[in-house]
Amino acid sequence: MSSPSSSGPAATGATRTTRVSIPGRRQLVGAVAMVALGSFMVWVDTPVGSVLGHQGPGLWTFYAAMFGLAGAIVPIRRLALVQGAVLAVVAVGLPLWQVTRIVGLVGFGGWMPGPGLVLVIGGGVLAAVATARMARSPWPVGQRRPGSR
Repeated sequence: MSSPSSSGPAATGATRTTRVSIPGRRQLVGAVAMVALGSFMVWVDTPVGSVLGHQGPGLWTFYAAMFGLAGAIVPIRRLALVQGAVLAVVAVGLPLWQVTRIVGLVGFGGWMPGPGLVLVIGGGVLAAVATARMARSPWPVGQRRPGSR
């Protein structure tokens, strides 16, 4: 039989930590998955052929998705908010720019938006919602604030 003072967290000096869930982080991870997947799928379907996302601005949306993934992981709130906002702006702005450019060149006939374009825009909107939710939520009590010791 072991004595109570020889084992356990009190004897080793270790403290038990619990993971605090910050609202919006899981949504941001979902947005990252949507943008990363949609960046390599078909963005524009034409009678001549399909245009894949990585042939155009899809590569930049993928880079923004990796930046947003860092925002979902990093424990510093301000940094997470900035990274989520950058993902939202890029994932909504670049596909909308692509659509307006195509409409300006050929109009609405002869092409159709592909599933990748829709996924990236949806992921950008989800990233904006997740970032707004993280910004409005109170900072958990058990976590360190940036700059504090």
